[in-house]
Amino acid sequence: MLDFFASSLVFPALVLTLMGWLVPKLYSLVFAEGVRPLMWLAFTSAVTMMGVGVLFFLSLYLLQGVPIGEVFEPGVMQGIVHFARLSAISAFFWGPIMILSVAGLPKHWVKEVW
Repeated sequence: MLDFFASSLVFPALVLTLMGWLVPKLYSLVFAEGVRPLMWLAFTSAVTMMGVGVLFFLSLYLLQGVPIGEVFEPGVMQGIVHFARLSAISAFFWGPIMILSVAGLPKHWVKEVW
């Protein structure tokens, strides 16, 4: 059952899409209200999602039984670049949802006016 989730396309897409919505919402609890903090929140969310994507795809490889030594056999830098590329491609899933999530944050502002 676990192998099905690791090898299907639907599960990773759903998880990354959910994370694209959740990460800005969680950061909005920490960041101040205002346009400049909102831009920093969007940037921080995108960087965080890239990191989440790298870790997510690495964990999918490990769940499918690929040894970590084999993943980084060509070199550590090549392995990191490979997973960063996968994470960048996954931005097609989480990117639009993250943008909509960030765009919806100002309607909950109390102190600042958009």
